[in-house]
Amino acid sequence: MESLHQDGLIEVVDLGRISYADAYAIQRAAHERVVSARPAIGSAICADQPAGILYLLEHVPAVVTVSRRLDAKKNLLASTEALAALGVQCVETDRGGDVTWHGPGQIVVYLILDLNRLGLRVHGYLRLLEGAVIETLLHFGVVGVRDSTATGVWVGGSAGTTRKICAMGVRLSRWVSMHGIALNVNPDLKQFGLIVPCGLVGRGVTSLAHELGDRAPSLAAVKSVLALRLIEAVSRAAQEAVPAPRSATETH
Repeated sequence: MESLHQDGLIEVVDLGRISYADAYAIQRAAHERVVSARPAIGSAICADQPAGILYLLEHVPAVVTVSRRLDAKKNLLASTEALAALGVQCVETDRGGDVTWHGPGQIVVYLILDLNRLGLRVHGYLRLLEGAVIETLLHFGVVGVRDSTATGVWVGGSAGTTRKICAMGVRLSRWVSMHGIALNVNPDLKQFGLIVPCGLVGRGVTSLAHELGDRAPSLAAVKSVLALRLIEAVSRAAQEAVPAPRSATETH
């Protein structure tokens, strides 16, 4: 575990390669710390109040996560025995969304953020995440887009035929977020055939390596840019959430 950035607003920690269960335990503990760090109810938000923690990682071993939606399991196309034979775990998750795959070559970012501190609600938070990913992709020469019919970031094609490059799924408890985003850098795209990704039938999945070929950046390079873009986005939200101090010449 390596702390990469800490400025009083947000801490960035690189967990490296880690199992889903271990990362989830770290998330839960961090969630409790962020909730406990809040000022007393009724206190004003101040500029130096911490917003939370951002974890960067790859899930090893690979894992298929299934949300608690009633119909989510129907989008799991492989049996637990078939998954086990491939070395892929299968776990239930408490995030939103449907069914996803995580594994080597994919950057997962878990954000434990106090959305009250950032003045955000669910829609604005998801758009913030999408925007940071789109800026990251553009840095490497790939145009990412939003899709009005589905959360996440998409590449290429016309509306409805784009390929998903970044999945998102979040959970809010006491207005502190958990879970986050999964950006495909160079994963084994064949493993997405084990599921209907995010429950979206007929929609493709892609990666930076697939889009750029020999020009594709390393996972470390993408991780660095993505972390920076997320820090910038969170900082902007925090600045907008804290009212500017009154000028000495202002009157009531």
